[in-house]
Amino acid sequence: MERVPEPELMNEEEQARAYAEADFEAPHSAFVDLLLRHLPQLPESGVAVDLGCGPGDITFRIARALPGWTIIGVDGAAAMLLHGQEDLMRQSLSERVRLVHAHLPVNALPAAPFDFLFSNSLLHHLAEPMVLWETIRTFGKPGAPVFIMDLARPESREEARRLVEEHSGGEPPILKKDFHNSLLAAYRVEEVEEQLRRSGLPLEVETVSDRHWIAHGRI
Repeated sequence: MERVPEPELMNEEEQARAYAEADFEAPHSAFVDLLLRHLPQLPESGVAVDLGCGPGDITFRIARALPGWTIIGVDGAAAMLLHGQEDLMRQSLSERVRLVHAHLPVNALPAAPFDFLFSNSLLHHLAEPMVLWETIRTFGKPGAPVFIMDLARPESREEARRLVEEHSGGEPPILKKDFHNSLLAAYRVEEVEEQLRRSGLPLEVETVSDRHWIAHGRI
């Protein structure tokens, strides 16, 4: 199945609210667990960036898992960040977490260069995937650890529909539609490996579920 691009930004209020209120406990917990497992020797402190943070759930989870770190969450959708700012106030993390409105590619980011870079489900939104890898190269310190997780495009639309029903069957229709569109827009592991070859980033790619891959290593 050929890739079907989707809009880069999730900036509609209904869309942002549905995403902010959705139950992502399983995949987001898995993200944190996989990150800590594949990067077991992270320093006790530093400044990290979450590229494509959305409403900030993973940003906040990483901040709690790494209490010595400052985290900069970056997203191009103002509607998503509005929900994130509200949640940030409730979680008492504002001394260590900052959410920044910026649409990649950018020439500058606050607190860059970063000691650690991570991202969840940003790559499939990008019409030009090299933007992500070039951002990592530009804003990461030499030797900085990197952890990326994203969806993998299924073999067919039928398989995409099956995955939607299996993993989000109880969610609102708008969220199920977004999930389906994201699966169609996702990059396959072999495509990600080719992107990394072009970028020169020495990251390892592996499949970790029926719908996710990760890329990890140091730059």
